[in-house]
Amino acid sequence: MTEGTQWKFALFIFVLVALHFILRVGMGLGVLAPDLLVVALLLASRRLRPGSAAGLGFLLGLLEGSANPFVFGYASLGLAVLGYAGSRSREWLAGDDPLNMVAFFFAGTLIYELLLYVMLAVGGVGGSPMALLIPALLASIYAAAVGLGASTLYRSLA
Repeated sequence: MTEGTQWKFALFIFVLVALHFILRVGMGLGVLAPDLLVVALLLASRRLRPGSAAGLGFLLGLLEGSANPFVFGYASLGLAVLGYAGSRSREWLAGDDPLNMVAFFFAGTLIYELLLYVMLAVGGVGGSPMALLIPALLASIYAAAVGLGASTLYRSLA
């Protein structure tokens, strides 16, 4: 990958992160907006080494925690684990065909939601499992659709 391509991709990831906070916090959409942090992390983790992807996930989790103090710390750990796992997925998930990417974004978002739920439950803040099931599945479908659109948009622009 050339240096110019790296900068374009880094800018694209930055735009996704900025859009996440603009939509969720700035415009007040909250959970109605897609989780673009997870999408950005999963896209970036496919190009990063596992340690770098985990570090990026931790940094994004700190940003998420600063906007939503309810998940402060939990989001950092969850996104760090997700970044590491996303980077390691290159070994068994090759190619950028749409079906693989949809499955990647769906599974990644679902894993993050489950990690967050378990950590909050261990912390004594979690709710019932049914309160997780439907919203997590809907969020995963939403993120998969948006992630596929974002990766297609980047490929068409690059």
